[in-house]
Amino acid sequence: MKKMIDLNCDMGESFGRYTLGNDDEVIKYISSANVACGFHAGDPNIMDHTVRIAKEYGVGVGAHPSFPDLTGFGRRNMDIPRDELMNLIIYQIGALDIFCKKYGVKMQHVKPHGNLNNMADSDEQLAINIIDAIQSVNPDLPVFVKPNSQLHKVAERKGLPFKLEIFADRAYHKDFSLVSRKEEGAVLSDPEFVADRIIQIVTEGKVKTITGEEIEVQGETICVHGDTPTALDMIKVIKRRLEEAGIEVKSPFA
Repeated sequence: MKKMIDLNCDMGESFGRYTLGNDDEVIKYISSANVACGFHAGDPNIMDHTVRIAKEYGVGVGAHPSFPDLTGFGRRNMDIPRDELMNLIIYQIGALDIFCKKYGVKMQHVKPHGNLNNMADSDEQLAINIIDAIQSVNPDLPVFVKPNSQLHKVAERKGLPFKLEIFADRAYHKDFSLVSRKEEGAVLSDPEFVADRIIQIVTEGKVKTITGEEIEVQGETICVHGDTPTALDMIKVIKRRLEEAGIEVKSPFA
C-alpha cells in the first residue's frame, strides 16, 4: 500500500486590506487548509475566498478557531470561563461552516489556533472545553491534535475522532512540546532543512529536538504555518521531496 501523508497549512489569515501569507499559491500544493474564523485573523470576505479556492483545488477545509485576540494574532494566553469559551469556539465553527455550505464543501476537521492550542497541551480542563465544544456541534467532526498533548488524550477518552499533527516549521523539546516562539531557533524557515526533517518523520518516525536528541513521533498530518515568510517555498519543497520518496500528499479524509 502506498504511504500517504496530509500536508496542511493555516490559511485565510489576511484581514480587510491587510494581506498575510500567499494563499492563492499555497492552496495549489497542500491537501488540507485550516481557515481562520475571524477571531485571530480573517474576515467574512477572506473566509469566503479561502473556502472557494479550496474547493477549486480539491483541498479539505477545516475550521481554525482561536482566542478572541486580533491584536495578538491569537498567540497570547487568555483565561476564559468554560461556557464562554465553548460558545466562542462554536461560533467560529459555525461561521466557517456556513461558507462551506455555500460552496457545497463538507467541513473536514477543526484545528485550534495559537495559544488556544498550545495551552491545551498541558491544561486538561481547557482541552475538555475545546473537545466538548466540537462534540456539541458535531460528534463526528475530527480534531487535529499534537501527539501526547492533553487535547490528544481528552479527544481519545471522549471518543472524538482525531488526527495526529506534526509541525514542519517549529522546533520541539524532548517532551514533544513546541519551543516557544520567544526563543531563538523556535521557528524553522530553511526549505531543504525542513523537508529533510519531514522525510525523517514520515519514513523513520523520528525527529530531532532543538537540543539534538532524536525522539520517536507519529504523525498523520504535517503543518506549515501560513505566516512563516518562506511558507510557500517550504511547502513546494516538502511536497516534491515526499513525492520523490513515493509518499502521496493527500487529505486523510479524501
